[in-house]
Amino acid sequence: MNLEQIGGVAHQPAGTPSGVVVLTHGAGGSRESKLLQQVCDEWARCGWLAVRYNLPYRRRRPKGPPSGSAVTDRAGIVEAITLCRGLAGGPLIAGGHSYGGRQTSMVVAANEVQVDVLTLFSYPVHPPGKPERPRTEHLPDITVPTVFTYGTSDPFGKPAEVRDAAALIAGPTELVEITGARHDLGSKTLDVAGLAVGAALRLLGLPGRQTT
Repeated sequence: MNLEQIGGVAHQPAGTPSGVVVLTHGAGGSRESKLLQQVCDEWARCGWLAVRYNLPYRRRRPKGPPSGSAVTDRAGIVEAITLCRGLAGGPLIAGGHSYGGRQTSMVVAANEVQVDVLTLFSYPVHPPGKPERPRTEHLPDITVPTVFTYGTSDPFGKPAEVRDAAALIAGPTELVEITGARHDLGSKTLDVAGLAVGAALRLLGLPGRQTT
């Protein structure tokens, strides 16, 4: 499988994939973020093919914030989802962390691609310290089931603000609250990846990973 054109890395399940998951990173990150690796590992353990990929600005340079137009990044998201859809049958789940999740949600809201579930990690409801500048205007146009995984200490959105943002979405939603976590969703006590994946599977009406 050649994912070079999207800067992608695949996490393969043990058997035939149940579906495909396509995830991207936040503004300062890359496909190598710890969160993306953990979440993709969990999806693979649950029997899904999971791909973490770089947005176009990150393919151009290895570090730094987004450069160029967000329109270009959204086109890269459409490209990645379209490419990954052909890798396996079954449902397709797409999303990402912070900026990557927001841009993916905008693509879904504009109906540029079809996904079965949208999964958003640390959705940036507003810039830190600037709640008067909400980034939620497109959310009512989203009709697919959506997971919000968020930390209670995230400066990009207080828990109540995340819940209000989720309530704007026309489709079913699941909220996964990570107590004490900041924007990176790091937690020493909670299985962030397991909780987020489990929520997405519930929205699909599917069982989670079996543990012994």
